[in-house]
Amino acid sequence: MRRLTMIPALAFLFLFTTAYAAPTTRPAPPKAPDNVDAHFDVEYAKPNDKPPLLDLFVPKDAKGKLPLVVAIHGGGWIGGDKRYTPLVPLTTKGYVVASINYRFSNEAIYPAQSHDCKAAIRWLRANAAEYHIDPDHVGVWGDSAGGHLVALLGTTNGNKKLEGEEGNSKMSSGVQAVCDFYGPTDMLSINSQAGPDDQIHADAPESLVSKLLGGPAPDHKENANAASPVTFVTKEAAPFLIMHGDKDPVVPLAQSEELRDALQKAGVEVELYVVKGSGHGFGGNHPEIPEKVNAFFDKHLKSQ
Repeated sequence: MRRLTMIPALAFLFLFTTAYAAPTTRPAPPKAPDNVDAHFDVEYAKPNDKPPLLDLFVPKDAKGKLPLVVAIHGGGWIGGDKRYTPLVPLTTKGYVVASINYRFSNEAIYPAQSHDCKAAIRWLRANAAEYHIDPDHVGVWGDSAGGHLVALLGTTNGNKKLEGEEGNSKMSSGVQAVCDFYGPTDMLSINSQAGPDDQIHADAPESLVSKLLGGPAPDHKENANAASPVTFVTKEAAPFLIMHGDKDPVVPLAQSEELRDALQKAGVEVELYVVKGSGHGFGGNHPEIPEKVNAFFDKHLKSQ
């Protein structure tokens, strides 16, 4: 079996501080493999005068419908870019891959980010036939802030507040599999779970969490709950594969444990894989990680 070579996830070491600044220039488009048709900067919604975009990678030899995996990047909800996605090699395993951008918190506070992610899923379903996508087999992967957003996709299908009003309203934003790399899951418990040396100040007025919510979580409890995947867990949630380093100084491991426990209690299939000795972004050589990701998506998107 061909392995998916995943580049190390970007380790935004100051996810909950003010130290991270969005890049001033956008990266050049990646070179797509020769056997892939790449579609860059596709507009999928129009929430304002700066429409969010996605990239789409379709195997050239695609015949019929293929499962889709959508990548959502991290970056503290204020940085990062779809063009860094490590998932393009999944096209060699019979998948269509999409990677999306979404509005940052300095453009619009939550739930704008959820609205964009759901609009992207609906757009991809509405255009499935053109891109060889099987609309009934859609998975998502995200790291850090992107892990938070994919966890919301897996737990909030049909939630009117989080769906937004952008395009393709007749299409579902539901997904069939969620791979969450060290994403925040409970905006009200995250500070209390942090250790004394962790880089978390989620309740500080200028933290990235506060910028996402429109202010400190304790002062914006309704929006904090609405931004917390654990709030929405029911038996209808998608299957989850969660990965988290046990030395993560940015998002406490307890955040992923809390989501795992909620999913298990609801009877949802979930695995939490703890990467021993690893921080935020893992780092080092962990061949078991791409193998587990491959097997998870194969199980839930190809064998159903």
